[in-house]
Amino acid sequence: MAWNNWSAERWGIAFAILAAFGFSFKAIFVKLAYAAAPVEAITLLTLRMSFALPIVLWVGLSLLRAGPALRRQDWGLLLVLGLLGYYGASILDFVGLQYISAALERLILFVYPTLTVLIGVLFMGKRLERRQIGALLLSYAGIGLAFAHDLQLADDMGVVLMGAAFVFGSALSYALYSAGAEVAIRRVGSIRFAALGIIVSTLATQLHFLLCQPLASLVQPVPVYLYGAAMALFSTVLPVFWQSAALQRIGAARTVLIGTLGPMLTIFFAWLLLAEPVSLAQLAGAGLVLAGVLLVARRAAPAQAQRPAAGVADAQAASVAVAPAGR
Repeated sequence: MAWNNWSAERWGIAFAILAAFGFSFKAIFVKLAYAAAPVEAITLLTLRMSFALPIVLWVGLSLLRAGPALRRQDWGLLLVLGLLGYYGASILDFVGLQYISAALERLILFVYPTLTVLIGVLFMGKRLERRQIGALLLSYAGIGLAFAHDLQLADDMGVVLMGAAFVFGSALSYALYSAGAEVAIRRVGSIRFAALGIIVSTLATQLHFLLCQPLASLVQPVPVYLYGAAMALFSTVLPVFWQSAALQRIGAARTVLIGTLGPMLTIFFAWLLLAEPVSLAQLAGAGLVLAGVLLVARRAAPAQAQRPAAGVADAQAASVAVAPAGR
């Protein structure tokens, strides 16, 4: 069947796969850039966000004019969540990737839905369900297996522990963002919210860079620029649009299911392009983490089964729940 004759459902599945591929490839681009030159994490993040900024500005400003006017509270929430979700989570992730494998990084980041559940229980008055307890146990058992794999291969255990701590901090930062973003998305809209959040985080990243690095550090070998631009386009901007398109066509539950391909894709490409070793313990850990994420996501399945082509409002409310961390 020709692609222009595809149904909305088939397009939704294709968009969800593309989004999972794009998000999963971010760690690969970071590792390739680090291998190409001794670039600092904040410099690489600045290049990534600066390359993404023109596209995001065009989308964000056009949506800002088209949608309802934003209140002062909306801008305040966008500022806080933009700093948490795209700046804070990203810089911690980029630093962590200097010390641990891309595969372990992706698995640690993928536990952020369970962290979001814990934040809701501890600070937002939500109750912890049995299914969520099972998801927590599965996810952290999986991280333990993957962590043991990296420790066995490491020359310095302290380096792995430090890298894992930075990436876990990234997952926690994104979980805080995720817990608060649903309110903003209902008011602002998912694409509009993502675009404005990236604008906020880009400005914060550039300020961080100016305070910590000389401008001369932006002069990098051509491969670093290429990896930064590829990361901006294929692992930042396009996956946001692909994911939103998938949500509108096939709903949150199926998008979550397809999104769990992400860690497996990262493990595969880390093996193929970075020569990172793969073990049975690592694959078993990945399976446990994915099972935990799916348990957390199952609650949305019945409603989505009744409405496979979710409306725009439903897709916007669900988009944060399926986005990987460390955008």
